Amino acid sequence: METLTWFGSFGGAFTIPMAAIIALVVMVVMTNGLLAFAGGNGKTALFRTGFMSMAFLFVAMFVLVILAVRGDADVDYPAVLTILGRIAAVLVAFGLFAALTSWILLQALEDAPRLLSLGTALLWKALAALAVVWLAATLLFASEADRGIIVTVLGRFWPTWIALAATFALSIRYKRHLGLYGKLFDSPVGMVGFALVMFWTFTAIFADFIITHDPLSQLSGLKNALPGSAVKDPAPGIFPHYLFGGDHLARDVFSRMVMGARRVLIIAPAATTFAFLAGVTLGLPAGYFGGKLDTFLSFIANLVLAFPVILLFYLLVTPEIVKSGPVIPLWMGHQWVASVPNIMAAVLFCFPIVFFCVLFNSRFHTQEAKRNLYVGSTLLIGLWAYSGLALNADPICIWGMEPNLLNVFVSVVFVNAPTVFRIVRGLTMDLKARDYVAAGQTRGEGAWYIMLWEILPNARGPLIVDFCLRIGYVTILLGTLGFFGLGVTPESPDWGSTINAGRKLLSLFPHPAVVPALALMSLVLGLNLLADGLREESLRD
Repeated sequence: METLTWFGSFGGAFTIPMAAIIALVVMVVMTNGLLAFAGGNGKTALFRTGFMSMAFLFVAMFVLVILAVRGDADVDYPAVLTILGRIAAVLVAFGLFAALTSWILLQALEDAPRLLSLGTALLWKALAALAVVWLAATLLFASEADRGIIVTVLGRFWPTWIALAATFALSIRYKRHLGLYGKLFDSPVGMVGFALVMFWTFTAIFADFIITHDPLSQLSGLKNALPGSAVKDPAPGIFPHYLFGGDHLARDVFSRMVMGARRVLIIAPAATTFAFLAGVTLGLPAGYFGGKLDTFLSFIANLVLAFPVILLFYLLVTPEIVKSGPVIPLWMGHQWVASVPNIMAAVLFCFPIVFFCVLFNSRFHTQEAKRNLYVGSTLLIGLWAYSGLALNADPICIWGMEPNLLNVFVSVVFVNAPTVFRIVRGLTMDLKARDYVAAGQTRGEGAWYIMLWEILPNARGPLIVDFCLRIGYVTILLGTLGFFGLGVTPESPDWGSTINAGRKLLSLFPHPAVVPALALMSLVLGLNLLADGLREESLRD
């Protein structure tokens, strides 16, 4: 079995023109930026220069390109010969070329920015058309073994593409009936962010169909294998290649990246949701009632926020602290260790139950049948989940969480809840003076009804935006914890742990660390763009 190339059998015919177009796009974008900096009229100091200065820039650009592309063993170049040095040299060369182009355009043309914008659009269209032709030619005429890494990887994500296409088609079709979510599809930035987030969400859901190998399995001869390496004598049913190479333990980097999305997208949204429920439950009464309650809760929140986050995590997940505490016997032979993380879990996991009980009671307090049904169902399901998640004593063993995962989950919730509390408190203090609050008080509504059904819905815009941003922060935090070895179990494929394991050989084999790092970056970028789109549309609402 031969090693896969990146672009497959048709790559040679398309690589050079695509690289040329990409280089032109980069230089045109840089030129546009420099023209914008110059104000379009060349009056800034950057462009008040003569021909000799521009000639010097051109010579410097030429020298940097030569240094970047040459690889002679005869000449002892400095760090420019390393991969990062070459990339930096090419970028600097592009920048110098953009400066030279900007100077020439400003001297020769009156409407240079508009022409460059038109050129940029044409280059993007040419690049997209070339990519489509290459992809179609590879899929139609190349054998499965000659399709290359990129096309094979795209094909492995087929469940994600189908789910993503269906989601966008239905959402755009019915966007006028979907409220703020529907208006998101009127924002290009929001759509890009939503696409990135949903790509990783569907990847996490369909991970079992996407992966090519067991993320924990090790195959002989593939330790630190390069991307596209072939599996030696694959057994029937075993995928014949490591698409993104192997790590230091000969595990498939591609499969670990895909399964890592599931780990991240299980922990981050759930931890953010719990942090929001805790922050909303405490922030609403603090902002609405004020007084000593507000002073006390604000003091506690500021106390938590003043503590260094990483040091707090070290304290919460240290084995001596995790295992210390009296053992309390529970029902059916279960035992609960009253350690600091477990006590925090027992407290923090109460907030969802309290929130929903108060929510339904305040809404249906005049309709006893509905109130009893909703509050009773909340208590039944909530206490059942609480017994498994917080106490690890679910009688039928459905709810549960690994001890190490519980420590990370509780730590993330504990760190983020005070920030949410402060945001909700500030919004409540602003909104409680509005007319609809006074109207509710005049009708004789209770304080919790006004807080949960009048103030909270009108604060949804900033809270939804903060929720998306906070998932991104939590994702980065989980990656940081995994990088420091404070995350879930060491063999877990979560992105932070994978980056930490790959960094030790980063200079020799960058792919085990770069692949999960790019995945983490794309997810956080998508969450930030989604938050920007939601903020933009909520301001219009």
